[in-house]
Amino acid sequence: MALLSVIRRWHFRDQLSIREISRRTGLSRNTVRKYLRTDTVEPAFNVPERPSKLDAFADKLSAWLRAEAAKSRKQKRTVKQLHADLVSLGYDGSYGRVAAFARDWKADRQREQQTSGRGTFVPLVFEPGEAFQFDWSEDWAIIGGERTKLQVAHFKLSYSRAFVVRAYLLQTHEMLFDAHNHAFRVLGGVPRRGIYDNMKTAVDKVGRGKDRQVNARFSALVSHYLFEAEFCNPASGWEKGQVEKNVRDARHRLWQPMPRVASLEELNDWLENRCKDLWQTIPHGTQPGTIADIWAEEVSKLMEVGRLFDGFVEFAKRVSPTCLVHFERNRYSVPASFANRPASLRVYPDRIVVVAEGLSVCEHQRIINRSHDRPGRTVYDWRHYLAVIQRKPGALRNGAPFAELPEAFRSLQRYLLKKPGGDREMAEILALVLHHDEQAVLTAVETALEAGVPTKTHVLNLLHRLTDGKPVTPPVIRAPQALSLSQEPKANVERYDALRKLKEARHAS
Repeated sequence: MALLSVIRRWHFRDQLSIREISRRTGLSRNTVRKYLRTDTVEPAFNVPERPSKLDAFADKLSAWLRAEAAKSRKQKRTVKQLHADLVSLGYDGSYGRVAAFARDWKADRQREQQTSGRGTFVPLVFEPGEAFQFDWSEDWAIIGGERTKLQVAHFKLSYSRAFVVRAYLLQTHEMLFDAHNHAFRVLGGVPRRGIYDNMKTAVDKVGRGKDRQVNARFSALVSHYLFEAEFCNPASGWEKGQVEKNVRDARHRLWQPMPRVASLEELNDWLENRCKDLWQTIPHGTQPGTIADIWAEEVSKLMEVGRLFDGFVEFAKRVSPTCLVHFERNRYSVPASFANRPASLRVYPDRIVVVAEGLSVCEHQRIINRSHDRPGRTVYDWRHYLAVIQRKPGALRNGAPFAELPEAFRSLQRYLLKKPGGDREMAEILALVLHHDEQAVLTAVETALEAGVPTKTHVLNLLHRLTDGKPVTPPVIRAPQALSLSQEPKANVERYDALRKLKEARHAS
């Protein structure tokens, strides 16, 4: 191209002859005339068609690529595998030629579907209170001095663009329900529609078109809050582009630098306040004012939240003979009366509730261990085993649930276990919490220890005084001076000797 430019410049501008240009360039005069006669500024070269070893297998490879494109990412064959399959059919060409064919085929297919580059889209407009968009993301924070991977729920109102971010340790049903409860509380209401991707916590099966088999518990959430759930087409993130952009922006606004907090609750409180502060500073973009200004206009169009959704996930369990139920490699104690019986486990993001016979039996704080190289933990409540130690008081000595007794009970136990029958007496004192306030029993035990009389009888006496409202320490009685003796009697034992001399006197035997 540079030589062609020089030839044209010498001839048309400098008025050099063809003979002189031929002499200077070394080209023949016919070649120079051809370049000047075509009046082109860019030379074109005819590439001869050369046969390729892949031509005989082009249709087969195109069919394979079309079939692989319809599979999921994890099930697709790689180009190396396709090359190996062609070799088994007789192809003796190189892998690079197959890879080049696959790249060209994919580029042509993307151009046909308009998915390459920026593509072509239609701007969307939403009415106030019409819709919100939801998505999950993965981010990191330092919680309690440990770098922790988090599953972050993102909500964004489509009209005002007000957003809410909340972090969890897992991406499960109960976390999704809890995220909705908090998001609607912070946003001030419920929009009429919710736009989601095909997440497994909401969609059990993706059908043709917009047909979806929605999870039963997610349907209960939608029915409770009275909004309509819409799901995007697979691999079509632009259908909820606002929240997708919010996921990207949040990494710079919230997660860089990495937050340092003492607990997950503290992190979520900080995220909620930080989001509200950002509403005040981020411009809306399409309307004058900030996000907070437009949100103040939209909040009146939202449906009222009302009662929060009871977002638990229920599992059927059987209580073990040791009065424990198992969940996520951890064990939680249950009252002994339900041992060897079926029960329901209602799982919330922060707690575990055991339900039996239609009633809530007990509740524990939930333990989430994502590291499978550590053993599971056991959470005991010593009150659940009081019925057992009434029959087996000896279990008090080494019983694992009783290792966490209050200090007053432990001091009393150390004293009573030194006495014969102290096991049973301690079991009977502990059983008092089944019928009386635990704090009152603890106060009675502490008072008995201070008085130096740590016995069951004394503890019962003090407990009855506390429950009846009587003072535990009796008042000091001071006799008045009028009752003092003016003449003290003198001891005279001779009269007893006189009684012994009487024959008629009767003596006690």
